[in-house]
Amino acid sequence: MSAHPSETDPDAHPGNRIGVRPPRTRAWRDGAVAAEGFPVADLGDLLAGPGTVVWVDLCAPDPEDLPPVAEELGLDPVAVEDAVSSQERTKLDRYAGYLFLNVYAPRIDGARLELHEVSAFVTERALVTVRQDPEFDVDALIRRWDDGPDLAGGGPRGPLPAVLLHGLLDLVVDRQMDAAQALDDEADELEDLIFADDRPVREIQHRSFLLRKNLMALRRVALPMREVLTTLMHRDLRLVTEPMLPYFQDVHDHALRVGEWTDGLRDLVANLLDTRIALQGNRLNEVMKKVTSWAAIIAVPTAITGFYGQNVPYPGAERMWGFYTSTALLVVFGVGLYALFRWRDWL
Repeated sequence: MSAHPSETDPDAHPGNRIGVRPPRTRAWRDGAVAAEGFPVADLGDLLAGPGTVVWVDLCAPDPEDLPPVAEELGLDPVAVEDAVSSQERTKLDRYAGYLFLNVYAPRIDGARLELHEVSAFVTERALVTVRQDPEFDVDALIRRWDDGPDLAGGGPRGPLPAVLLHGLLDLVVDRQMDAAQALDDEADELEDLIFADDRPVREIQHRSFLLRKNLMALRRVALPMREVLTTLMHRDLRLVTEPMLPYFQDVHDHALRVGEWTDGLRDLVANLLDTRIALQGNRLNEVMKKVTSWAAIIAVPTAITGFYGQNVPYPGAERMWGFYTSTALLVVFGVGLYALFRWRDWL
């Protein structure tokens, strides 16, 4: 196998610049790698050979970069426009002779969820992937193809493009599961913060907002994967043959798990927010009980001293026993109210 030029090598294939990275290419003949790193201009010559399947990867191409590939493979201009456009929804479109797929591979970067868009054209003899940014790990995709000897050869398992498509979808769904796991761990940490004694309110609010935002973004791109995989496994599509069906079914099961996971996390986050509000309300009630109790305790001496401050004669006026009596009333009523409130757990 020939060495593949690195994506970061600016001198790889001069004059063959498409997008922000040079294109990645590979060709298989009869299930074995026949060429790698060839210019996109050689695509037609390779496809002219019988039994040849090619893969072309384009990173952030300009609108004028895809037409040569589209002309060679007979791609519809509408699909080409979707491929070079960003923020397309997760979908699978069927065209005459090929499929167009748009998916998202998420990645957790600190507290932020990044979504890397990948489009793919699947024909009988080619797989063309179009990435909107260089952050999608295409090397991991190649390793997945190379490390799967039971699938890499195609042969009795079905058409090689279906095998390559399985590797792409399996990688994307695995990335979605990793993101769901990271959000689940974040939900556990948020739960610990909510029930912590110090209750850092500002941090709880910030992290809960980011968690809900990331969860909504992941759910938006992960839920349609179930429909995409179900459509791919339809018999009338004739892409996934019987030997390949268990492998696509496995990816479908993982996609279902991601969908159920995100639904469960959404309910969990909603319950955590309700719990936070309830805890804040309970704490406010505790504070109000204490403030009210101390106000009642202070009100008794205020009432007594205010009464004895009237400019009218009263029992014990200008007498020492009157002073002692008022002082005793202050102490008795204050201590009595404090004991009563403590007994009712108001203090």
